[in-house]
Amino acid sequence: LGWSQVDCLRDHVTKCGLAKKIELVVVSPLMRTLQTAVGVFGSGNCTDGESAPPLMVKGAEHSGRQAISSLDCAPFLAVEACRERLGVHPCDKRSSITRYRTLFPAIDFSLIENDEDVLWEPDVREAIDVVAARGMKFLDWLWTREENEIAIVTHSSFLDFTLNMYSKECHPTIAEDMRKRFANCELRSMVLVDRSNLGSDTPTCDFPGKIPAGLDLPSDVADKKHIEEASNGNRGAAGCLEHTHMSSPTRLISI
Repeated sequence: LGWSQVDCLRDHVTKCGLAKKIELVVVSPLMRTLQTAVGVFGSGNCTDGESAPPLMVKGAEHSGRQAISSLDCAPFLAVEACRERLGVHPCDKRSSITRYRTLFPAIDFSLIENDEDVLWEPDVREAIDVVAARGMKFLDWLWTREENEIAIVTHSSFLDFTLNMYSKECHPTIAEDMRKRFANCELRSMVLVDRSNLGSDTPTCDFPGKIPAGLDLPSDVADKKHIEEASNGNRGAAGCLEHTHMSSPTRLISI
């Protein structure tokens, strides 16, 4: 189910032209988001004789997929700040960076300081306000990037908590839209505008995503079965951030 969602979204971003616009892919360093990122924004299956390292090696994590090429696509950067809510649930714990580098050779993991996951704790769940504050810092970091089109492959809960905090100063109608929960592999457009500027844009790349079989529950209320399913098959969320300067109108597309 997870890879079929990825294939549908890849087909959509290719047809709408978004794939050619992306200058950088920022991805949460969890297996499901890494696979989603390379599956959607990578260059398809590797061909014989390619000299560039692949985004994902053949059969990574028992995926049954061919190696995914890094040719003619944006660079990929793993960022710990946009990962899922930390603690308790095994599906929200990442593997070592050493292992990831063998599975995803062309992804840049240089911004992640620790090889092992020192942030995840087995008996402490990250508080919602802490996740939201982390998300706001992540948005601040995005403004420091020079790229104009940035795809963000992250998680629905992380986006929910972050945008809920971000939307507190927005008009109630806008805030309500921003707080809607994300489906798996959903592509959603938003315009984030600095107070000193006014601007608007019509989203042309939205994609509704799909609801997986069974209950589509947040990890906090999922039982063990659904946690295992999330770890094995459910895909992360993603987004595309377009900006020219911090004071310019910004469009956020969340998957």
